[in-house]
Amino acid sequence: MHFTGVGFALLIGIVSAGFAGGVELKDVLSEVKEGDTVTGREIYVNTCIRCHGIDGKGAQGIKLVPPPADLSSPAVQGRLDGTLFKRIHEGKPNTAMGAWKHSLSDDEIWDVLAYVRTLGAGSDVQP
Repeated sequence: MHFTGVGFALLIGIVSAGFAGGVELKDVLSEVKEGDTVTGREIYVNTCIRCHGIDGKGAQGIKLVPPPADLSSPAVQGRLDGTLFKRIHEGKPNTAMGAWKHSLSDDEIWDVLAYVRTLGAGSDVQP
């Protein structure tokens, strides 16, 4: 089997998560999916835009501490798909980012993630 650097890193992350116990995300993350950006955009507009804003940089007028992640930033765009999936699925402790695993299916989360990737620098896609 031949792995690229990203593929190898994802494999190591999945194996490590398996030894960590707890959440059964390893089963979901073992099959990284290519989501549908059109469906992801619809979900984003109906669900994520309130905090992350139309361009992913944060909604105007909302004062959350800490502020929502800038989804267009290199810091977010540089993360592995599995890492971002887990963040959407499980949420982020001590922030307003709640777990969406109860409201969105795994496929819907992959779709949102596919759309979030379009928010990176130089993207032509608009919400």
